[in-house]
Amino acid sequence: MAQRKRRERVAQRVEAVRRFNRFYTKQIGVLQEHLLQSPFSLTEARVLYELAHHEQANATATDLGAALGLDAGYMSRILSSFQKRGLLEKRTSKTDGRRSLLRLTPRGRKAFGKIDVTSHHEVGAMLGDLPADAQARLVGAMHTIEDLLGAEPDQRAPYLLRPHRAGDMGWVVQRHGMLYAEEYGWDEQFEALVADIVAKFIRELDPKRERCWIAEQGGENVGSVFLVKKSEGVAQLRLLLVDPNARGLGIGTRLVDECGRFARQAGYRKITLWTNSVLHAARKIYEKAGYRLVLEEPHHSFGADLIGQTWELEL
Repeated sequence: MAQRKRRERVAQRVEAVRRFNRFYTKQIGVLQEHLLQSPFSLTEARVLYELAHHEQANATATDLGAALGLDAGYMSRILSSFQKRGLLEKRTSKTDGRRSLLRLTPRGRKAFGKIDVTSHHEVGAMLGDLPADAQARLVGAMHTIEDLLGAEPDQRAPYLLRPHRAGDMGWVVQRHGMLYAEEYGWDEQFEALVADIVAKFIRELDPKRERCWIAEQGGENVGSVFLVKKSEGVAQLRLLLVDPNARGLGIGTRLVDECGRFARQAGYRKITLWTNSVLHAARKIYEKAGYRLVLEEPHHSFGADLIGQTWELEL
């Protein structure tokens, strides 16, 4: 009798888990042929996600297959499809010629960005239907499921880059104003300048020749940079920022490198930028990327005596 009751309890629990799985896969749209109205299947979208999060770790096909539990042949077909669609590029490892390192192309990062933004909005809408205490209970229950089923520690790259979305421009203005006041004592005139720059960027954006990148870590914005058109042949790098909590991860270097890569593809012959001599960390990044100091001028701005600098990078 006791053994039969135990079997019945186990059967009930198995059915409860299966019922939850059926409910949740429908809830998040997994049963649709393509995920989030994109041209990608669920598996393809997961591979894109891993590629976007592994860029700093020099991912290989073997790494991705292990992370997702996918057959090597299946993974190879997906990656070949991505290459044919211009989403993925491979390069041979400098330390091991047998290893092919994988990296999303600008088109691949844009495709991932669209999925990421759509997913963010849809999950946000789902949570938005719940009061705050119910949201906390839901997320807590999900953490419990992860803990009980032995979810492995997150081994992804510590940040990702994505295109800007609604709300980011306000963050860029607020964070610049606060950080530069705290670290350099600049007044609100600097925040006003940043607000003017981002407002013009949104009003006059030319997506083929201008771009904003946002660095995100753990769902929070931690960095930004803009590349805008100064003239037909010259682009301007603006508003490079890395939050203090995320410094030391190579985010600033990565943001500047993305500007150079995009500028070349857009047909610019030069990138110029204006900064100030007190921004030592930024200057080191520009020097490392190949920028050359071409002009220095003293000025009084933002409540401080400064030395303005113009740097240029020939493409």
